[in-house]
Amino acid sequence: MFPLKNRSAIRYLLTDIDDTITTNGRIPACAFQAMESLDNAGIKLIPITGRPAGWCDHIARMWPVKGIVGENGAFYYVYDAANKKMIQRYFKTKEELSVDKKRLEKIKNEVLASVPGCAISSDQPFRTADLAVDFCEDVAPLSQDEINRITHIFEAHGATAKVSSIHVNGWFGEYDKLTMTKLLFSEVFDTNLDAIKENVAFIGDSPNDEPMFEYFSNAVGVANVLAFKDQLVSKPAWITTKRGGKGFAELAAILV
Repeated sequence: MFPLKNRSAIRYLLTDIDDTITTNGRIPACAFQAMESLDNAGIKLIPITGRPAGWCDHIARMWPVKGIVGENGAFYYVYDAANKKMIQRYFKTKEELSVDKKRLEKIKNEVLASVPGCAISSDQPFRTADLAVDFCEDVAPLSQDEINRITHIFEAHGATAKVSSIHVNGWFGEYDKLTMTKLLFSEVFDTNLDAIKENVAFIGDSPNDEPMFEYFSNAVGVANVLAFKDQLVSKPAWITTKRGGKGFAELAAILV
C-alpha cells in the first residue's frame, strides 16, 4: 500500500478519532506514540472528528496536533500556545446555533420515541452544533434498519445526518468535515487545500468520512472500514492491515 513517491510527499495527516485512533473506545499506547512520532518528524497531525466542542478544546491543547475540526465540520479549534489563546472558528453564528438547538430538540424527542434502544450520546452536553444519537457506544448495538430509521428522521426535518462507527450525527447547515478542513487550511495555514492535496493524507473508518475519502487521493482506511464497504460509494485508496489505533500506528510508521 501507499507507494513511496506518495508517502514521501506527505506533510499533513488528517485523521478521524473514533475507531481510527481508538480501538474499542480506548487509545492504545502505540497510537499515542504514533502521534508523537509524527509531530517529531514534522508531519502536522489534525484530527477531523465528530466529537464535541468540549473534547476538541482538550485535544487542541493537550495532544501533539496543529488544530482540530469537530462536530463533523461545525468548527475548528487551534491552540496558540505562545499567546495562550484558543482560536475558535464556527461555520454558523451563535444566533443561528441557538435556533438550530431548538429544532434539534424536536428531532431528539422524535428519535427517542421512534427507535427503542437508542440514546442521546453521553457527550451531548459538550456539543455546540449537532445532535449525536448513540447506537452502539454505550447502548446495545442497533440493527442497520434502526440506524437507517434514525437517519431518516433527521433528514425528514431537513437536517444533514451522517453515520459514524458509533453515532448518527445530525445538524442544520451546508457543511461537512471537508468544508471546515478547507477553511482551516485557508485561514490558519494560508494555504489552498486544493493546491497541496498530494501533500496531505487522510485516515478514517466510517461513512461520515466519505467526503474525505472522495476528495483525497491519499485516503487510507483502517482495516475496520471494511465493515462499511457496501455503504461507501467513495472508498479509501488504501487500507491498513490492522484495525483502529493499531492501523493508525501502522500508517504513521510508514509515513515517518
